[in-house]
Amino acid sequence: MLTTKEAIEQRRSIRLYKPDPVPDDHIRQLLDSARLAPSGCNAQPWRFKIEKKADVKAGPAEAAYDQAFISRAPVVIVCCADIQAYLDGTVSGAQNLVRTGAVEDRIVAVLKKRADTLKTTNRSELGPRIAVHVSIAIEHIVLRALDFGLGSCRVRLIDEQKIRKLFD
Repeated sequence: MLTTKEAIEQRRSIRLYKPDPVPDDHIRQLLDSARLAPSGCNAQPWRFKIEKKADVKAGPAEAAYDQAFISRAPVVIVCCADIQAYLDGTVSGAQNLVRTGAVEDRIVAVLKKRADTLKTTNRSELGPRIAVHVSIAIEHIVLRALDFGLGSCRVRLIDEQKIRKLFD
């Protein structure tokens, strides 16, 4: 098994994939790695859509300005930020931390006030805050993929509106 250092050194953006299917157990383990990623108060504001069907994978490829390698991958994991989960989960996560003694009650009060303020914030302004958490989860997936001999490529050049339309 690779050390963390070796995984970081060996990780590359791969755009040419073998046609071999990715076992469902590997996909579950990748998603479990994402679940274990840290997020503020364990809000876990990410949602994943797993696609293996060629006709469905064509949608993200087109939304990524026709980057064909996406549709040729045996599996595509679409990673999305869930703004409402972030807002709700931050407060509930902090409450759980109080119960375990990890943080003080006053921190929950601060987070509740902050969450109330964030609820009135333009959703587009929340994106960068939430993207940090989602990016950590994605990086967990990318590094864990090396354990299975899988190549991966994070795709950021994408029409987000098209992805929203495709995957709600």
